[in-house]
Amino acid sequence: MTSSATSAARAAQDSTAFRIFARVGYAVLGILHILIGAIAITIALGGGGEADQGGALQQVQQTPGGVFLLWVIVIGLAALAIWQITEAVVERDPDAKKRWGYRVKYLGTAVAYISIGVTALVYALGCSSDSSDAPQSLSAQLLATPWGVALLVLIGLIVAALGVVFIVRGITRAFEKNLSSPSGTVGKGIIAFGVAGYVAKGIAIGVAGVLFVVAAFTHDPESAGGLDAALHTLATLPFGPVILWVVGAGLILYGLFCFARARYARM
Repeated sequence: MTSSATSAARAAQDSTAFRIFARVGYAVLGILHILIGAIAITIALGGGGEADQGGALQQVQQTPGGVFLLWVIVIGLAALAIWQITEAVVERDPDAKKRWGYRVKYLGTAVAYISIGVTALVYALGCSSDSSDAPQSLSAQLLATPWGVALLVLIGLIVAALGVVFIVRGITRAFEKNLSSPSGTVGKGIIAFGVAGYVAKGIAIGVAGVLFVVAAFTHDPESAGGLDAALHTLATLPFGPVILWVVGAGLILYGLFCFARARYARM
């Protein structure tokens, strides 16, 4: 990275206003995960709903003051994305492999925040977005190409691996190094929420990855799906409603952890 880019990134990170917006972004993630978790529990109890970011944002859009909150979500996620990009720019681990590994992680996270932010922007502008069809459309397009099956399997394995990463980060409490959480009962509660939340989110993401692999081997793009499809799939398993309820509760805890992260994240 050039010295000018590094200087600009450090200047951005030193901005108090920018840090505040980035912390708002973590709170925004908390709201979205709580809503997704609540929808998942509703599905477990026999109800309906779209248990992903699109479904959560649609619920926000339909509430009084929802448009204002959607704009807050857009701004918060944009700030978080920029923060991750600046982290990639200023990363200076002496080990080259680790340095670039961190940079890829930061940039990948930034892309995820931008994707959710764009969806929020669509709803803020008064439009609707059917995000649940995106994985099927992608799968259908890939399966129509000569290397489509291999690519779809690769995507599925990457998504599943991401789910495993979340589970491992939860079990090993690797997220603690990015927190300045208080000691005592409050600190222990935040860590407990983080462990449960990371594991629950990892399970949901992992199932979504498996669905891509299933779509590849069955040549059925309808089998593929994102978070919503993964949670609905969990409901069809033996003891599925119980599993889905637990995962939904875990996502709510992850949302609460995001609120704590907004306060105690190292920035």
